[in-house]
Amino acid sequence: METNSETRMAVVIEDEDDIRHLLETVLTQAGFMVVATSNGLDGLAAVRKHDPIVTTLDVNMPGMDGFETARRIREFSSTYIVMLTALNEEIDTLQGLEAGADDYVNKPFRPRELRARIEAMLRRPRTPLSSEVPAAPSAPAPAPVTVQSPAPAVAPTSPPTWVEPVAQPSFVEPAAPPAFVDPAANPAAANPAYTPPAYTPPAYSPPVYSAPNAPAASAPTAPESAAAHASGLPASETGPDWIAHNGLRLNAEARVVKVDNVEVELTRSEFDLLVAILDSHRRVKSKADLVLLLRGESYVTSHFVSDADKRAIEVHMANLRKKLGDNLATPRWIETVRGVGYRLTAADS
Repeated sequence: METNSETRMAVVIEDEDDIRHLLETVLTQAGFMVVATSNGLDGLAAVRKHDPIVTTLDVNMPGMDGFETARRIREFSSTYIVMLTALNEEIDTLQGLEAGADDYVNKPFRPRELRARIEAMLRRPRTPLSSEVPAAPSAPAPAPVTVQSPAPAVAPTSPPTWVEPVAQPSFVEPAAPPAFVDPAANPAAANPAYTPPAYTPPAYSPPVYSAPNAPAASAPTAPESAAAHASGLPASETGPDWIAHNGLRLNAEARVVKVDNVEVELTRSEFDLLVAILDSHRRVKSKADLVLLLRGESYVTSHFVSDADKRAIEVHMANLRKKLGDNLATPRWIETVRGVGYRLTAADS
């Protein structure tokens, strides 16, 4: 596939508006001219029309999914395909690569990592697709046939004469000598007239049993018992390691989140963002602070935070709200402070 060295074309196929706009921003900053579509059919038409060097492709789309879209693109284009999806099982990755993808990135993704992956792909040479079918190799000329004279007939030999084997005498096992009986050890066997004395068992006296001193069971302390009884929760879930707010409980050490006593599965980034919001209480956490938190560079202001990094935080927070079941209009846990960031909601009275 030949591309213009000055203008690099990219096609985005993504049905979610926020992620589609984020991909447009990332690819535009990387120097691409971007054409964005929201479904597989429009994406196929865009790839056929613009002949992009890179195509990003979502998997879970209405109608034609990403796997089928990738297979159809591979029928006519050698564009680099990067699949972006929340499916992170091994079978999903294998299915995407077999469908024709060059890379498979899980959502939520880091914009700078995605840009680095695309640049790494572009450094690899790409063989364009060709409609020409290579000619079949010509068949080799048949080898000359050499006619050999038949071998002379060999007269059959007479079979050997059968000789009856001589019967061997059968072996007779000699009788075993009688076993020696020690009169001192077994007088009855040595003397058949011997009568053993009658056996009288000793009188049985039961042993006196004394039970060991069993330690008394330790009763739960008053604060733990009262807290467990008041909340209706096990004592192991009411300790100081648990943070509770409006029906949400979080244990940072065990990395467990429960909403109304139902455990919720979160990614590492989503869990770290939720811990930061809970720890800050009603103080606002800006998007730049949360970007640095995910990088492990909290309160380091010398590092650049781009708009794409902030958009990635918005995607993470949207996924976190969706998993918690939090309503954006009437939030139960996370409030959005427009133009600034996020903070914890007020506690229920």
